[in-house]
Amino acid sequence: MENLTIDELSEMLKNRQLHAIRERLVEMNEVDLAELLSSLDEEQQSIAFRILPKELAADTFSYLESETQQNLITALSDKELNYIIENLFLDDTVDMIEEMPANVVKRILSNTDPVTRREINELLKYPEDSAGSIMTTEYVRLQEGMTVQQAFDRIRKVGVDKETIYTCYVTNAKRELLGVVTIKDLLLSEYETEIRDIMETNIIYVTTTEDQEKVAHSFDRYNFLSLPVVDNEHRLVGIITFDDVIDVLQEENTEDIERMAAIIPTDKPYIKTSAFETYKKRIPWLLLLMISATFTGAIIAHYEAALGAYVVLTAYIPMLMDTGGNAGSQASVSIIRGISLEEIEFKDIFRIQGKEFFVSLMCGGTLAVANFIKLLVFDKVTVIIALVVCLTLLCTVIVAKFVGCSLPILAKKVGFDPAVMASPFITTIVDAISLLIYFQFASHILGV
Repeated sequence: MENLTIDELSEMLKNRQLHAIRERLVEMNEVDLAELLSSLDEEQQSIAFRILPKELAADTFSYLESETQQNLITALSDKELNYIIENLFLDDTVDMIEEMPANVVKRILSNTDPVTRREINELLKYPEDSAGSIMTTEYVRLQEGMTVQQAFDRIRKVGVDKETIYTCYVTNAKRELLGVVTIKDLLLSEYETEIRDIMETNIIYVTTTEDQEKVAHSFDRYNFLSLPVVDNEHRLVGIITFDDVIDVLQEENTEDIERMAAIIPTDKPYIKTSAFETYKKRIPWLLLLMISATFTGAIIAHYEAALGAYVVLTAYIPMLMDTGGNAGSQASVSIIRGISLEEIEFKDIFRIQGKEFFVSLMCGGTLAVANFIKLLVFDKVTVIIALVVCLTLLCTVIVAKFVGCSLPILAKKVGFDPAVMASPFITTIVDAISLLIYFQFASHILGV
């Protein structure tokens, strides 16, 4: 049977067909169900959510948008809320709390038991965007002296409340991380075998303060399903699962795209962001870029006499500036992506500059030859004017690619986000340089 549409569900709610709604909703996947509920108005959300069986409601809750979660928390009774919180994974509860206003957070915490409340508060203490802030403390912990049979008994006992049981972590009495064992290892071993004999001791782990973007790279590099997190004393304090890393990658990629477009990053979806909030995120960079762009105007004003003597030069300024900006953007985007994937380091800068130099010679040469023919055949300019324009074009592409490949690496070296050095910033720099090159060639070749 096909999933309910928003229109069908709204109509059924108006007609109070609650039993029919329940029969349709229980057949839906939790993710699809959460998307459907988030499309309803507040009153309908509350009614539809209460129709769901308790377990399905709890599973669906973590996939709801934060605004919908807040509406439901306000509408639910303490008993209903307590059941939902008890059945959420701890990291999902923490993620939810971080999005809520203080009064809602207070109500959530008041409906948790003291142990859970303490664990939530511990996770909230970790720095934002750190491994500790995205980890969960719900994992299966084994002891090296256990047999495989004892390990299975423990997994059956505690596994139902854990985020994952496919990878189990071996610790000593001090909770120091000793090894990792998978369900596959256990299934393929004799029941009498001790965990110490089958566990993997060459463990890759992260610390609580590790940047979440580096954590994501570890998952990508090693194809992990989960990754242990230890404190400064090598004690196991939590794990990070792949679903959390997917969220991190999406956040980081969105943040880089926004910075590359000269927008201050925001956590809210575009549709949920007000016009004024969007304005505040965009206007600082627009002001900065506008002010920096005045340098190009100053350069043009300085060479006003040259333009007056050869008015035809004015017609090719936009082409030169745009080509330079595009060439710089090509190089910067490639380098920024390489830095993001940890394929490029500062030590590679001279190798990269050399490669981009040869690329710029080939690209600039091709563009200059094509433009030279176009200027003579179609624009009917003199050979000397065409020479000035095409030499400028070649040099502009070389400089643009040099700037485009160098600035992101230098920014990373001094601690700035390389994405800041993307298209708008580099384009502004290249625009000014291309004009200086243009008028220098005009001065020397044309004698103006």
